[in-house]
Amino acid sequence: MPMLPTDVRVVSAQIYFLPVTLRVPLKFGPETTTSVVCLRTAVTVKDESGKTAVGWGETPLSVSWTWPSTVTTVAERGRRMQEFSLVLAEKLAAFDQWGHPLEIGYDFQKVALLPAVAEHNTKEGGEPMPYLAALVCLSAFDIAVHDAYGKLHERDIYDCYGPEHVSRDLSQFVEPAEKSGVSFKGRFVQDFLVRPAPTMLPVWHLVGGLDPLETADLTGSEPNDGHPVTLLDWIAQDGLTCLKVKLRGTDSRWDYERLLRVGRLGLANGMRWMSADFNCTVAETGYVNEILDRLLRDEPEIYARTLYVEQPFAYELEHDMLDVRSVSARKPLFLDESAHDWEFVKLGRSLGWSGVALKTCKTQTGALLSLCWAKAHGMPLMVQDLTNPMLAILPHVRLAAHAGTIQGVECNAMQFYPDASLPEAAVHPGIYARRGGTVDLSTLGGPGMGYRLEEMVRELPESCS
Repeated sequence: MPMLPTDVRVVSAQIYFLPVTLRVPLKFGPETTTSVVCLRTAVTVKDESGKTAVGWGETPLSVSWTWPSTVTTVAERGRRMQEFSLVLAEKLAAFDQWGHPLEIGYDFQKVALLPAVAEHNTKEGGEPMPYLAALVCLSAFDIAVHDAYGKLHERDIYDCYGPEHVSRDLSQFVEPAEKSGVSFKGRFVQDFLVRPAPTMLPVWHLVGGLDPLETADLTGSEPNDGHPVTLLDWIAQDGLTCLKVKLRGTDSRWDYERLLRVGRLGLANGMRWMSADFNCTVAETGYVNEILDRLLRDEPEIYARTLYVEQPFAYELEHDMLDVRSVSARKPLFLDESAHDWEFVKLGRSLGWSGVALKTCKTQTGALLSLCWAKAHGMPLMVQDLTNPMLAILPHVRLAAHAGTIQGVECNAMQFYPDASLPEAAVHPGIYARRGGTVDLSTLGGPGMGYRLEEMVRELPESCS
């Protein structure tokens, strides 16, 4: 039985697969992505009286990021994630759990997700699908439950994270670090959110490893579609001031030269901040330390403008248990792929990681709980993109606005598939086009996630479930 009159349960879930082609390739670690399938879900919830509402969620099934592999093809990994999404739709609808979306999402991950992954891997054979890939599949459903809950109660979902709506305080979800003096007793997600949330956020641009920086880098194979191609053109059009630089992590000379070149071009064209993203490819701390030390010695201005370093090392923290304090002593070091949930954030902190890059593609529930744990323990936050187009970008920027990040939000879908989001951009132009180095969230509003979905003219394919 529901513990609060506002509690709901999931009654059904529908799935839509939306293929998207990138206008320019995007390099994830050792792999290059040229297309992606976005998973869109419609989840129906009901309350005790039988009243129902439908919520929507979406995420790219970005296999190169969620499931790096040298033995299984991108196509096969993508098929596996789509198949698993169909399994999740059935299991979520059969999950007889009443509660708030935080409670449903948390309990489903604790009780049902790992057995579902194990069952899937046993059935499929071959290379096991990792937990991160499973989380990404689940995220579209989890976001939809949060959206549906807000719609059913005709409230902005960010007004629904306190004791009026959630029967369990945070101590029922998370545990503080030992000897930290932190207590989650009597505290709720709402206690850690920025309210009122800003409607304008500084925006980060992703400088991919294959991206041309200036005209001299062009090969003639670039798209001629009216959108910028070089970094300098993007800076000029969007007024960019924050640049995230993708690095190889296996070629220190190339990585240093890339940071140097992007930094010099950026500084000459209004850049305020940059970050270094090694995408889990670095094997030992000395690799990063040497690059940072060389920057500090030879290019102190670029070093000073490097705001943080993102996930250089393999994301299986529990396997490697790598002490990274030497890196975080030089620059703030942010967990990304490793931050599956608050327990991994806790482990990362014990190993010397400084902060957390939150992503809605690891579930709205998980992102909020990680946010609360990190803030309570003094860890700074960022909200990072998974090249989110269409609906996927909207919960992403809302999380960033409420999180209180160290500097805005990363949004790069407009770089790689800007025309994929035209129906959504007609309703929220300031989110899908970066102007003056910012994104404008002021058009978001209404119940749930505030999508204003009914105003978007998008024809969906036939449901797969």
